Amino acid sequence: MDEINITNYAELCGTLAASPVFSHSGRGESFYSFPLKIERLSGVCDTVNVIARSSLLESIETEEAEKLCIMGELRSFNNKSGEGARLVITVFAKEILLCGGEDTNIIRLIGTLCKKPNLRTTPMGRDICDLMLAVNRKYGRSDYLPCITWGHKAREAAEWDVGTTVSLEGRIQSRTYIKLIDDVPVEKTAFEVSVTEIGLYEG
Repeated sequence: MDEINITNYAELCGTLAASPVFSHSGRGESFYSFPLKIERLSGVCDTVNVIARSSLLESIETEEAEKLCIMGELRSFNNKSGEGARLVITVFAKEILLCGGEDTNIIRLIGTLCKKPNLRTTPMGRDICDLMLAVNRKYGRSDYLPCITWGHKAREAAEWDVGTTVSLEGRIQSRTYIKLIDDVPVEKTAFEVSVTEIGLYEG
């Protein structure tokens, strides 16, 4: 297994929602993607896209509806094709195990705020703060990860400046919305980290 990244850690346990399909090749390796369905305590399911090396998938026998545990990192890339979301969020798998336990969705990040926090209020009167976190990767690259926090933590985060380094824990969630394309409503899916714990990084 690759070394655990303390600045970007993802641990998911859920149901394989479809068979892996070829995604891309790089550095002499082939990569495959597949959706993992993870149930929340409320019963709502999040469907998260996972990217894995072919060699990693060959080490287990993946079948549709099989329960899998994924450990890896949350990744982002800019989609320049003009189709789908502009910022694509996936989980890059570093370890995959067959499992039979409860669904798990844990994200831990240490990164820098790269946009001014946006505090807003829901129609029900609850405060939410939108954050964009830049998390460093090897070779000088960074992942840009949208996060949301709630209540008093949202009000606290709204006071932070661009460039502030924070650590957080939460879960990756999927959210559907409607976008008008040529006056035609099209259903889209957005991904973000729903934060449960957040604070200034003291390391």
